[in-house]
Amino acid sequence: MSITLLFFILLVGCNSDSFSNLSAFDESSDISEDDLQVEESKDEIINRLEVSTNSDVEALISDNFPFVDSVTGEETTANVYGTLLFEVEELADLFAEIKQPEEISDFIDGQQILAYSDVFVILKESEELDNATFIEVASEQFVKKNYSPNFLTTYFTIRMLDSFFGNNWVSNRRSYCSSNDCYGGYSTSRNYNKGGVTKNRGLGSFRGGGPSTGK
Repeated sequence: MSITLLFFILLVGCNSDSFSNLSAFDESSDISEDDLQVEESKDEIINRLEVSTNSDVEALISDNFPFVDSVTGEETTANVYGTLLFEVEELADLFAEIKQPEEISDFIDGQQILAYSDVFVILKESEELDNATFIEVASEQFVKKNYSPNFLTTYFTIRMLDSFFGNNWVSNRRSYCSSNDCYGGYSTSRNYNKGGVTKNRGLGSFRGGGPSTGK
């Protein structure tokens, strides 16, 4: 056995715990325009969405837009898709026309949210790619257990959020987020990992929640 091979075996044995903690996700790998390219034209995608008989919101999105990332939250995971063909507001109008949400927010700070009975669709302009829009699909449970009320009350009233997640959710969640990191929507420049398994690229976090926030 060579000295080099023996040294390598000893090194692996001494550092096995360190290797087990390495993330499988390479945060240095940025999302590029190539990741969002599709063969279909904009009109073809619109037609496919309009004629689809699938009532599952995420299935409609995953069938027509490239998957780019996932967000590990507490007990649940949200998926993120992307497109170079649609702007936020026109995509929100298209989704709302195909399947009417229970609530739809105004377009604020480059983002818009559609709230369905069991899933939230958060649309956001890319921070880095021109003409790119990210589409985050998060279950009601994911939003309830991970999102910051400061972020959500920018788009929805406190009454509406409490009706979705339970009485006093906003108040209780603000108290929790005052001393813990809470999720503030998908971002390619910050990290959020609540699941303890992988560290996902770019998930903005919000801390705190003052009484002046919200509508």
